[in-house]
Amino acid sequence: MELEFSGEVIEWRGPAPFFYAVVPPDAAEVIHDLAPMLTYGWGVIPARVTIGRVTWTTSLFPKDGGYLVPLRAAERRRARVELGDHPMLTLGLGDP
Repeated sequence: MELEFSGEVIEWRGPAPFFYAVVPPDAAEVIHDLAPMLTYGWGVIPARVTIGRVTWTTSLFPKDGGYLVPLRAAERRRARVELGDHPMLTLGLGDP
C-alpha cells in the first residue's frame, strides 16, 4: 500500500538533533488501522519513503496517536528538505 501526503519537518533535540516529517491525521489513521499487520514490535512500522527522486527505507515512529517519519541527514540533503518545510512524501507500507 502507498500513501501520499505533505508532512511538516520538525526537529527533536536529544543527544543529537533528529528531524522527522509529521504524518497528517488522515494518513495516520490509515496507518494505525494497518499497524497490527505491519509492526515488528514497539509500534514501529517499516516503510519505504520517497521525497522527489530520493527513496530510502526506515521505520515510522508512533507519537501522540500519530506517526513520525525519520529523515536522516543524507536523505534530507539529497531531497533538499529543511526544518519547517512541508515536502510531499510517498510511504510504501507492507510488501513492495
